[in-house]
Amino acid sequence: MQTNNAFTATATATAGPAPRALQLSDLAQLAQAVRAGRQPSTIFDAVHALAAEVIGFKLFTIMYFDADCFEVERLFTNMPAIYPLSGRKKKRGSAWGEHTLRLMKPFRAAHPDGIRQAFDDHETLIEGLGLGSILNIPIAYDGKCVGTMNLTHVEGWYREEHEQIGVLLGSFLAAPLAMHAIAAMPAAQPLVP
Repeated sequence: MQTNNAFTATATATAGPAPRALQLSDLAQLAQAVRAGRQPSTIFDAVHALAAEVIGFKLFTIMYFDADCFEVERLFTNMPAIYPLSGRKKKRGSAWGEHTLRLMKPFRAAHPDGIRQAFDDHETLIEGLGLGSILNIPIAYDGKCVGTMNLTHVEGWYREEHEQIGVLLGSFLAAPLAMHAIAAMPAAQPLVP
């Protein structure tokens, strides 16, 4: 699956303000957030807020990747009525799953056609919400994908620099997603002599 590098300046005034530059102080705030209590909510909220300022989105989700089932599960969403928590999606056999989950490469589609090709729920995203570009950042820990950070916006919004910023912000999600993966593992059975 190729990352769509085309950018068309179709974002309108309704898309919101242009993102601001990422600052070192922003990363310091995320470092403090990951050290704080009430995890993973604290770091999820902090990454969500900063991504809104430096990347921009209409829909933002954080998904845990269950590598055994090759499914993703929604752990955070800014639109719970449409994309509820704990929603799961099967990704085995999909080009997007291979590209983003197995190869751990960001996926970016600047136009609705890229969304249609990659996602089963494209009608909700495009027609229902009026979204036309998407950025999916794989979150890696210990050489494995443990989840994704997903941002969706108006057509033509995302560019290559958004991928780079997304990888930086997403790195702060690695520990909580890895811990979720450990918690989701079946309990070890005692050895029977």
